[in-house]
Amino acid sequence: MLGDSLSAEYGLTRGTGWVPLLEKRLAAEKIAATVNNASISGETTSGGRSHLPVLLQRQKFDVVVLELGANDALRGLPLGMTEDNLSFMTQAAQKAGAKVLLVGIQVPPNYGGDYANRFAGIYDKVARKHKAALVPFMLKGVADAPDPARLFQSDRIHPTGAAQPAILENIWPELKKLVK
Repeated sequence: MLGDSLSAEYGLTRGTGWVPLLEKRLAAEKIAATVNNASISGETTSGGRSHLPVLLQRQKFDVVVLELGANDALRGLPLGMTEDNLSFMTQAAQKAGAKVLLVGIQVPPNYGGDYANRFAGIYDKVARKHKAALVPFMLKGVADAPDPARLFQSDRIHPTGAAQPAILENIWPELKKLVK
């Protein structure tokens, strides 16, 4: 698991984020898997691109989950750079023998419709190009819930503990296909 604060339990009690919930789900379904959460709050796709080769050298992974890009968008980094970094990481993980799951994010509407659509399209484009699995929007049912404010911390960026099961439910169907 290579991600940013959304997967690193930012602002949450340790053990309550969607990644620890995933570990419990794997155990409950009797799927023998170990989760290595290498997520770092504030991580960008450039950071992930530099960290992933080291991780792949240290250990063999059957599945690599890439949940990166939100900080690229928040910082207004070039979309082409984000796409290139996601593509590089996907290829590197695949060359190391891992299946890849891209976990997408969408930017808030104040970024403008054109930017938001082009940003969201990056994940689909990279997934199709490299035949990787895709979760288009990890915060579906959270950010677009009828009352989303109750599911976010006071910064309005990071989901609360109450949102973590919904995030896992968004990711689990695609991830389950890769771990079975």
